[in-house]
Amino acid sequence: MDLTLPDLDLVRTTLVSCQLRADDDQAAPDEGLGLMDVRFSPFNTWYRIDSWWEGSFLERTVPGAFKRTIAAHNAATRVDAHNIKTLFNHGMDFTIGDKLLGDIVDLAEDADSPRSTVQLWDTSYNRDLLPGLRSGAYGSSFMFRVIKEEWDEEPGVSDHNPDGLPERTIKEARVFEAGPVTWPASPTASAGMRCASATDAYYDHLARRDPQRVDGMRSRLLALRSGGPASGTPTGLGPATATPTDPAARHSGGLTHGERRLRLYPYLKGVSQ
Repeated sequence: MDLTLPDLDLVRTTLVSCQLRADDDQAAPDEGLGLMDVRFSPFNTWYRIDSWWEGSFLERTVPGAFKRTIAAHNAATRVDAHNIKTLFNHGMDFTIGDKLLGDIVDLAEDADSPRSTVQLWDTSYNRDLLPGLRSGAYGSSFMFRVIKEEWDEEPGVSDHNPDGLPERTIKEARVFEAGPVTWPASPTASAGMRCASATDAYYDHLARRDPQRVDGMRSRLLALRSGGPASGTPTGLGPATATPTDPAARHSGGLTHGERRLRLYPYLKGVSQ
């Protein structure tokens, strides 16, 4: 039976571009730069994950997967833990850093994807982003943890899965942040949505800021993959603190290319309450 890292945040990127449009209802035009629509996870579209942190498999999200996290955000105050943030390049840009881009004025699940509509603040760093947003050059990305999932360990070969990799369907996710990114997909990503795991790049950037914390998580992950006990407590990486539920509720793992594949299933206490 596989153990898990409950505090590991996952990042997904997609070629679906952020769209900038005028705010026709804005009472004071000098208070903002327009509305940005971030459609960050097109539904029922398979994409391949090849990640040091996560392993190799196919993944998709389905309608309804974001309803609970959206409801929590819409009911939250500005400082509430359930409040979703809007950053550029996940707050890792060396000029903008982790400055917020604006206020989320509408967050909803549309028929094809969750959508975050952001009123961009009139700031110098947002003005630097405007040309790229107007041209559709920036893709969309979001950071999240999986709450409910289904796995098909032996799906067989198909048109969308020519290698017969295990398939993961995300049925519920908690989103922490969504926004525009410069590199929306890996060059090795498959056709279609071309969504790829940016988890590795995220933790590479994070390691430059706090190498001790990331090294601690990496050590725990290697211990789990080797079958040994994971020492220490969760490092607290990411926006929320989490603890694993009863290990009996965790999924058992399979083998990928003769190696034990770690199942990173972050069951969280209280997240879905």
